[in-house]
Amino acid sequence: MKNFSAQEAAAALKGDLYAIDPATRLAGSVVTDSREVAPGDVYVARRGESADGLDFAPAAVAAGAVLVISEAVPVVDGEQLPSLVVPDATAALGQLARLNVEALRAEGDLTVIAITGSAGKTTVKDLTADLLSAAGETIWPPNSYNNEVGVPLTALRAGPETRFLVLEMGARTMGNLAYLTSLVRPDIGVELVVGTAHSGVFGSIENTARAKSELVAALTEGGRAVLNADDPRVAAMTDVLAPGVETLWFSASGETDRTPAVRATDVTTRASGRTSFTLHLPGAEPAPIELALLGEHHVANALAASAVAHLCGVPAKAIATTLQISGAQSRWRMELIDSPSGVTVLNDAYNANPDSMRAALKALAAMGRGDGESAPRRTVAVLGEMLELGEDSIALHDEVGRLVVRLNISLTIAVGEGAKPIYQAANLEGSWGNEAAWVPTVSEARDMLNSELKPGDIVLFKSSRDAGLRYLGDEIAGVSGVQ
Repeated sequence: MKNFSAQEAAAALKGDLYAIDPATRLAGSVVTDSREVAPGDVYVARRGESADGLDFAPAAVAAGAVLVISEAVPVVDGEQLPSLVVPDATAALGQLARLNVEALRAEGDLTVIAITGSAGKTTVKDLTADLLSAAGETIWPPNSYNNEVGVPLTALRAGPETRFLVLEMGARTMGNLAYLTSLVRPDIGVELVVGTAHSGVFGSIENTARAKSELVAALTEGGRAVLNADDPRVAAMTDVLAPGVETLWFSASGETDRTPAVRATDVTTRASGRTSFTLHLPGAEPAPIELALLGEHHVANALAASAVAHLCGVPAKAIATTLQISGAQSRWRMELIDSPSGVTVLNDAYNANPDSMRAALKALAAMGRGDGESAPRRTVAVLGEMLELGEDSIALHDEVGRLVVRLNISLTIAVGEGAKPIYQAANLEGSWGNEAAWVPTVSEARDMLNSELKPGDIVLFKSSRDAGLRYLGDEIAGVSGVQ
């Protein structure tokens, strides 16, 4: 964060200072967890669902916090602690992020990139950061810091030397992205895909599209929109762009006639799970690529990140080289682990929607088929519920069950009541005997895997996060306890 005074922060947040010299410089980090406080930090005492951050203000100050941003004055033994009192600590966190980014913009050469979509946000965020890091100091969030707390915390990590700020932005309700972009206005806005992932939250895929479009609607003159030409709902977002906003398209199908565009042709998934294609960047010679990431769905993600890098002036050769060495940085996203027992685990159970489920299963099938360099292997899919699909949930799980049969997955284990339609559809599609099973709990899935898995098998774990399969994947891989 830029080195503000306590008085400058109080003016921006419209709060009142207590027990602190207004000239005190705020030179440390901004944190919302008192356990993470280091000397010189600012502690934001948010009210959470299960705890009030104000209760931990004494511990934060004892650990070295120079200022507490809170909704009441924290007191210990009748003595006020150094604090900035505001009506809403979470809102104040966002306003502090706005103050930081606008100050850095005014004094430096900061480019803010914001990424959203129903799938792929975290992967594109990580890839984009990898591509930009060689061109200048780049700040990006760990994991999926994409809400009203995570986005400001990431923006507050930017300082005077930061060249690129890469943000992942998620939406749970209408207006979420409008709010986030009001705090940290993007220079480049990336729209990946509008899928059925949150139809149960928004009510329809059309509402999901409207919610996602809030990100690029926030771009101002001179801004750039990176849009998926293969998704008609994303393509239609040109209707909400402000005058003077330019568009760079990307297309994994390679068939778009929209220009300028970053395209892929000759897409092939190998038995290793890695996908090769030819990368076409505007004004550059086509380049052969073999992604380090596993699964054909990452072609679109790689193109989106490449489009951002291209707009930021990264040379085409550097983009091609980085794509081939940049692997998964966030856990449980097509994470490939060879276990001590000889079983290969593909752990992709951080999140799930119909599109990512299909992509993961296709990657599993490709890895099981083998090629001239590797023999065929038995494939096992451990699948949990895809959440937030609304009234289409049963039909969409049914489609997954039919797909596993068509892909010739050797064994499918559906876990939990919500995933039961996967098993039922697999049976209807022609999966008999020991090819498909349903178990009600993760514990029973563990027991089945312990009796079924053999050295050489490849097992995919795929579900929404709350289904808990990512931890079972860790157990089978022999990395239990790593989070």
